[in-house]
Amino acid sequence: MALPRFKAAACHLASVFGSARQTTDKTIGFMRKAAQNSAQLVVFPESSIPGFPYWSSIIAPATGHDFFRYMAEESVYVDGEEIKAIQQAALQSRIVISLGFSEKVRYSSATLFNSNLIIGDDGQILVHHRKLMPTFFEKLTWSPGDGHGLRVADTRLGKIGALICGENTNPLARYALMAQGEQVHISSWPAIWPTRLPLDGEPTPATGNYDNVNANTIRAAAHCFEAKCFGIQSAGVLDHASIQGIAQMTSDPRRTTKILSTYPQATTQFLDPNGHLIKSRIVWPSSDVQDEGLCLQNEEGVLIADIDLNKCVEGKQYHDVVGGYQRLDVFNLQVNRNRHEPVVFASGKKTEHDPPETASCSGSKSTKDSGGIAR
Repeated sequence: MALPRFKAAACHLASVFGSARQTTDKTIGFMRKAAQNSAQLVVFPESSIPGFPYWSSIIAPATGHDFFRYMAEESVYVDGEEIKAIQQAALQSRIVISLGFSEKVRYSSATLFNSNLIIGDDGQILVHHRKLMPTFFEKLTWSPGDGHGLRVADTRLGKIGALICGENTNPLARYALMAQGEQVHISSWPAIWPTRLPLDGEPTPATGNYDNVNANTIRAAAHCFEAKCFGIQSAGVLDHASIQGIAQMTSDPRRTTKILSTYPQATTQFLDPNGHLIKSRIVWPSSDVQDEGLCLQNEEGVLIADIDLNKCVEGKQYHDVVGGYQRLDVFNLQVNRNRHEPVVFASGKKTEHDPPETASCSGSKSTKDSGGIAR
């Protein structure tokens, strides 16, 4: 039996600074635009709702408290109204969604996770992943996640997996998805990745700054080649409005604007099972003229490409690294998928003198997400 063929959309989206609600509405608009152009899988960037904490890369931690408060206020619950609106829109358009968002939890007023959801075309959450380890300056905003979300969604379109940004550097995380038969790999990214501040008068990013454009493509292409799967890179856009919003919260808005404007924007693009870029179509902002190209970078848009999973087969004859080209008698990978919570309450036989519940401080055996969604 032939494998599925379908159209996928990668959304190169700028979050609405200051508003998770408005960003959610914008996200739904992009979903509908993609669905109108026959996309059945629609992918969004890292922390697309409410946006990525770029400020942590350029200001001192001691001056970032207002930004952290902002992220705590605008991050969303996995069972909150924003995610429910996305789920409903996925159901209405009959599309599968991959969504990056900053997640807050009900057991804390300020514990946040860098999370990603894969939502089925029935509106149900198929995979809820929290980034295993915040990268570099992300640790000022997000807590480490767990292995609960290292899962592949088995959909009518095929087996879809997703990792967030730097996780695509982790061979074990990537292998965990390969070993579940992953056929489409989603990698989500921020718009910019500052690692060095530019010197005064320097017109380009500081010498030696991390080359996020090249590094993202190398990692995504390597995974596609190793897994013999298709790849979808979806990066955010840092637009002028967001730069201005961030700048106004710093002590030197002019300098902040200048710094954030110097870094190259990441690309949104598709790759085939050999790691090569796929020619795709830009269907938004103009759906009348469907421009062909390889990527989106400096402007928002919706990029659509044709995915034919039958092309995942031939390469497996050469290098099936989870099957015929693997030594399972030599290597053994074990993944802990328990969702960590701060406390597990155990109920036993009560007497009239017992308190209503006893608490255990080991949170590794819980089978419920903090958002209340059972797994």
